[in-house]
Amino acid sequence: MTPFGERCRALRTTKKVSLRAMAAALEISPAYLSALENGHRGRPSRGLVRQICDFFGLIWDDAEAMQRLADLSHPRVTIDTAGLDPLATELANRLAERIGELDKTTLAEILARLSNS
Repeated sequence: MTPFGERCRALRTTKKVSLRAMAAALEISPAYLSALENGHRGRPSRGLVRQICDFFGLIWDDAEAMQRLADLSHPRVTIDTAGLDPLATELANRLAERIGELDKTTLAEILARLSNS
């Protein structure tokens, strides 16, 4: 699941809206919405993010936060370390190898460390 998918599902669950009903309102297939929520599709388009924000009544900061989550929600990331310090390349490769083994606490710690720098 991606950060965007997790937020979308949480909003849908809180509002007690079925996946089918939301998909119908957005004029997309339930399969696509499910894949988006579960991280099996890439980032949604800006237009779809706007539609989802409108659907949930998100405005201003909440809508901007939703777009930021969408921007950070590509499930297949490529890191280009060409021209960077060799340590950057090693870090990227070690992270790629081990990210599936890291628990939620460790992931949150790494994310917080990167956010503070």
